[in-house]
Amino acid sequence: MNNEEIIKLLPYQHPFLFVDELTELSSEGITGHYTFKEDAYFYEGHFKENPVTPGVILIECMAQIGLVSLGIHLLKDEISKHDHPNIAFTSSQVDFYLPVFPGEKVTVISEKEVFRFNKLKCRVRMLNEREELVCRGNLSGMFKA
Repeated sequence: MNNEEIIKLLPYQHPFLFVDELTELSSEGITGHYTFKEDAYFYEGHFKENPVTPGVILIECMAQIGLVSLGIHLLKDEISKHDHPNIAFTSSQVDFYLPVFPGEKVTVISEKEVFRFNKLKCRVRMLNEREELVCRGNLSGMFKA
């Protein structure tokens, strides 16, 4: 299964798809990118006259690239190329260091900690275009192919 096929299997669509491309992929981790659109719905009112990407959206981007895409890759032999896998996001612990503004491109790097009985736990970090640490933490989820 290639990177484009993994993105097509993600159970998200516009305006809630936060994956533009996957650039590195192995059984041990994944790297991907997303550029936050300047006209995204969540910038309206967050914050008045100074839009900043909400932390929950940053976590969602990290989860879509670093947890769900990696999980699809790890389950590639059990997943049909036409059916979206069932996914339950089970936990997150994330620390934030820098804001992400409209139009910024981020890189998400995820390293598998544990994948057992279809439960995946990853160490995930997000960098901005200047390769500065935006946020990092641990994400977990359960998959059913």
